[in-house]
Amino acid sequence: MKVALAQLNYHIGNFEKNNASILEAIQQAKAQNAALIIFAELAIGGYPAKDLLRNAAYLQACNHSIQLIADQCMDIACIIGAPIHNTDAEGKALHNAALFIQNGEVMHISKKGLLPDYDVFDEYRYFEPSRHFSCFEFQGTKIALTVCEDLWDDDSSNSYVGDPMAELLKEDPELIINIAASPFSYTHFENRLHILKKQVSRAKCPLIYVNQIGAHMDIIFDGRSLALDKQSDICCELAKFEEDIRYIEYINGDICSSSPTPKAASSEIALIHEALILGLRDYFSKSGFSKATLGLSGGLDSAIVAALACEALGAENVMGVLMPSIYSSDHSLKDALDLVKNTGCKHQIIPIKDVASAFEHTLQDTFQGLRTDITEENIQARTRGTLLMAISNKLGYIVLNTSNKSEAAVGYGTLYGDMAGSISVIGDVYKTQAYELAKYINRNREIIPINTIVKPPSAELRPDQKDSDSLPPYELLDGILYLLIEMEKPGSEIIHLGYDMEVVQRITKLVNNAEFKRFQAPPILRVSPKAFGSGRSMPLVAKYTF
Repeated sequence: MKVALAQLNYHIGNFEKNNASILEAIQQAKAQNAALIIFAELAIGGYPAKDLLRNAAYLQACNHSIQLIADQCMDIACIIGAPIHNTDAEGKALHNAALFIQNGEVMHISKKGLLPDYDVFDEYRYFEPSRHFSCFEFQGTKIALTVCEDLWDDDSSNSYVGDPMAELLKEDPELIINIAASPFSYTHFENRLHILKKQVSRAKCPLIYVNQIGAHMDIIFDGRSLALDKQSDICCELAKFEEDIRYIEYINGDICSSSPTPKAASSEIALIHEALILGLRDYFSKSGFSKATLGLSGGLDSAIVAALACEALGAENVMGVLMPSIYSSDHSLKDALDLVKNTGCKHQIIPIKDVASAFEHTLQDTFQGLRTDITEENIQARTRGTLLMAISNKLGYIVLNTSNKSEAAVGYGTLYGDMAGSISVIGDVYKTQAYELAKYINRNREIIPINTIVKPPSAELRPDQKDSDSLPPYELLDGILYLLIEMEKPGSEIIHLGYDMEVVQRITKLVNNAEFKRFQAPPILRVSPKAFGSGRSMPLVAKYTF
């Protein structure tokens, strides 16, 4: 039995585009004499559709897509994910389901039981969990069809649904098929592979896993669909961050493949780079945007974002705006211009001295008798934000935010100033990772000026300002932040690990006090196990004592 694994990039709610891609893949599989083609979880409608799942017209379009696909499945069978109505009198209105379609009809439905409600997931908001699981047969092969998490959790104590695979294994399946919408993080693939291999060993039969690719604002899907044989060896791996269709053969109870497997696993930084490029490209293409602008300071973060934008969108569609103040150094201006030269992007130079002075002059009566402080620094940042938004309004450029995760974590940024933007490109990249990312961007030639990488970071909002004036060294800061955010450890436990108590308490307080800023920040491209945004929901008005 020849099986096609179809790893596609879906656009939420774009039924015309999605249907065309799915039907084209079906025709390709037919031309290759495949008996079965497999698509990802919620391929119909897109994932995550959020409250569109409560829209009657959206659900009607999903049903129409199912029928269109079924009409093409007369001489090929298909497995595809879709939202379907819950026919029971009780429970939520929908199920997250995998449909097996053959001879123009839906012949079997596997409904998802383990609905995630952690991190970026909120499936319990929309779907009713299934509590009944059964195999089906196709061409004499008994298949256990599961949806994402139903394969991942073999601890029945974790859910009142129980362990879906345990129920399916009672029927002695000969092949496991799992369709998924499993987001990327730079630590996730090895964990994913471990789970898949564990289930192969448990079931003593081969496994096919089909994921999707593409970015849907904060969530990025990396693809990397897999087929594992009975020995838990990878016999087919699809591309990462790209659409791909591969074919495997199911023969004599096992899987084999003649499709070439991608190169060895990339480094963590290389994966982050690929994810950010896909995230930027999809955000613009799926939103109908084409041009981007950002403030170029001559610093590391804006240089990285500019380089990524040029690669994702084309340098001709990127405008860097240099907005020197009275505190900007000559070398920062030169570094920014060198970046413009290296990338080939457009640029404008708009000095902000007079604009910032006008703000201060307008406020002088209101501020009479008060000393100069961070207020005047923030006026400079907000002047830049205002100018970028004006360019966006007049010329149609989308503003890219350039804040990194370290800054976002401790509130080292100005609301409505350098925190402005439609999308935060590196808001899930720590400063220490940013240095590695810059070196990776320069792997073939110098794009980011070397001086930008080696000079001490500074906001340049007052004379001789350095980040180290306000923050601990980034190596120390990022280590503690990772434990606080990704690992979700309380400060007391971090101190127990050997970190200085005063430093931990200071950083913890900064993180907690900056929650109101992050709530108003632009959405962030998620590349880590725990990003700011929908995956880390914290109260705005609370007393933090942890």
